[in-house]
Amino acid sequence: MKILVCISHVPDTTSKINFTDGDTKFDTNGVQFVINPNDEFGLTRAMWFKEKQGASVHVANVGGPETEPTLRKALAIGADEAIRVNTTATDGYSVAKQLAQVIKDGNYDLVIGGRESIDYNGGMVPGMIAKLTDSNFVNNCIGLEIEGNDATAIREIDGGKETLKTSLPLVIGGQKGLVEESDLRIPNMRGIMQARSKPLHVKDPIEAQAETQTTQFEKPAPRGAVKLVDNVEDLINLLHNEAKVI
Repeated sequence: MKILVCISHVPDTTSKINFTDGDTKFDTNGVQFVINPNDEFGLTRAMWFKEKQGASVHVANVGGPETEPTLRKALAIGADEAIRVNTTATDGYSVAKQLAQVIKDGNYDLVIGGRESIDYNGGMVPGMIAKLTDSNFVNNCIGLEIEGNDATAIREIDGGKETLKTSLPLVIGGQKGLVEESDLRIPNMRGIMQARSKPLHVKDPIEAQAETQTTQFEKPAPRGAVKLVDNVEDLINLLHNEAKVI
C-alpha cells in the first residue's frame, strides 16, 4: 500500500500573531511553525500502517523553501520520502489542485489529510482532493483500518460516531481520535540523522487559479473589564439590564 500524508506548515498556537501592510498580510517574523496537528494524527496512523502492513509513506506540502524543516520533521518521524510543490499556498482550491497532481503522478492508494489546518480553518482541501482524483472520501475520520483493497473508517458525527465500509483509493480528513495524543511521535536522534539522507523532491507547480483572495485580517476584539459582584441581586440586574441575556 502506498500512502501520501498531506502536511500543512502552520504557526504554533503559542506564537504571537501580527499582521502587516494594512492588515492584509500575515507577519511571520518570530513565529514558530509546526506540523498541523490534524496532519500529525494522520502521519502517526500512516506510520502504524508502515510498521504493521509494510506500507510506504510519503509526505507532501505546497509551499516555499521555508516549509522544508516541517517536512524534514515528518521524515524524522518515519516517512520515507517528502515532496514539496514549489509555490505559495494561496487558497484551498489551488492547494488541492497541486496535491491532486502529486497524487496522480505517484499513484497513491490512500491519502491522509487533516480535517482542517489550524491557520485558516478552511476544511476544504481533503474533499477537493477526493473529487479531483476521483477517490472515495471520509471526513472527520477518527478510526481507519485497511485490509487489502477494503477500508473501514469511523467518522465523528453530531451526537455520535458512524462506521463506514469503502474501498481504495481513499482520501480521508483526519482529526484527533485517529490516534491517541499519547501515541504521537517525537523525532529521536536516529530519526533526525536518517531524515537528512531521505529524499525531499521539489516539484514545479501546475497551473492552478486561486478561487478566493484574502483582503484583510482582523484580530478578535480585546476583552472588556471584569465586573465583580458580591450578591445575587446585583448579578441578576447586570445580566438583565447590561448583558441582556435574561
